[in-house]
Amino acid sequence: MTLSMYACAHCGHWQRWFGTPPACPVCTDVRNALPEDGWNLLEEKAVGALLTADWHQPVPGVTGFSAVPSFGLGSTGWLIGSEAGNVAWEAAPYYPPDALAEIERLGGIARLGSSHVHGYGALWQLQRYFDPPVVAVGTRDLEWTKAFRVTWPVDEALELAPGLTVYRTGGHFDGHCVLHDARRGILFCGDALKVDLDGTTPRALSCHKAYHARVPLSHDEVRRYRAVIGELEFEAVATPFEFAAPVTTADVVRLFDRRLSGRPTTDALPLGAAR
Repeated sequence: MTLSMYACAHCGHWQRWFGTPPACPVCTDVRNALPEDGWNLLEEKAVGALLTADWHQPVPGVTGFSAVPSFGLGSTGWLIGSEAGNVAWEAAPYYPPDALAEIERLGGIARLGSSHVHGYGALWQLQRYFDPPVVAVGTRDLEWTKAFRVTWPVDEALELAPGLTVYRTGGHFDGHCVLHDARRGILFCGDALKVDLDGTTPRALSCHKAYHARVPLSHDEVRRYRAVIGELEFEAVATPFEFAAPVTTADVVRLFDRRLSGRPTTDALPLGAAR
């Protein structure tokens, strides 16, 4: 039987399956909502016919790729330039030919990785097209990687390129990782943080075990975030969905300290009040 790629229209998760998959494992997980109208699982060709590509450069050397119209969770794939070649972190829901051509024009992909399953998008497509030697995902999140092959499982830390280091935070998912760009002062934070924006201006920060279900992180999970992220210097954050600046290490540590001062909660901390 021939295996084909299928995407969940609700969350964007891709599966390699014999025919239409029976369900989406990401949507059935407690951290995601179920689709109200039932499953809509689309083959690659159908997804490609629905979407076009968009890309933008929030800062020099960093390009964000997304799909138009928004598909699934609406993720953004970040292409980060480095002296050792481009690092792709997270992935867009799908890459039409013009998006792949733009990545090729920018120098291709030397390293590929993601924070956790909500940022995988069409990571499998980037691996198929560019065949980078390193595809890095946290060891504790390998159960979600059936659509692509992990070549470098990450334990606690891994330098993907000079100044670009992956750190495991756990929390939102057990294998959840962040990528720190020390040269540019950016934390590619995965879903360790949620940023509330007013247009492009960051207004508030929060952290969650499950966003849709509003399940808070435990105190030990927040302590782990603080121990890892609090040691990294940054002035901007990039989630799998947006780029936000200014958001500093001090802002994020204040959030964690507030979450540790009382009962667990998913409440957002206004940035203006915190500074």
